Amino acid sequence: MVLNQATLKRDGVQDYVSLRTTALIILAYAVFIVGYLLITPELTYEAWSGLFSNLAVKAATMITLVCIMVHTRIGLWQVLTDYVKNSTTRTILGFVLNLMALAYVAIGLFVLWGV
Repeated sequence: MVLNQATLKRDGVQDYVSLRTTALIILAYAVFIVGYLLITPELTYEAWSGLFSNLAVKAATMITLVCIMVHTRIGLWQVLTDYVKNSTTRTILGFVLNLMALAYVAIGLFVLWGV
């Protein structure tokens, strides 16, 4: 059997691994942020700004935003194909919701990096 690696089609195993991996990255980031909130005695603008001025935190935030987008895209595809039977409605909903997920990443890019 010949496998075409250049295709954009996904399979169930790839979706499963992608969902679990992105979920773990999102969880690790959430634990980090909650830990920071619990450890910081007084959360001021300076403390929050100092946290996000760190390059590692900016990179981790962008990676997490991309993971949220990937997680959302796979989840939306699964939900829409299971519950929306009309293909036109499913296509429009998928386009709009995926566009929103991409917009969140773009907004995060602008907020974090000041582009």
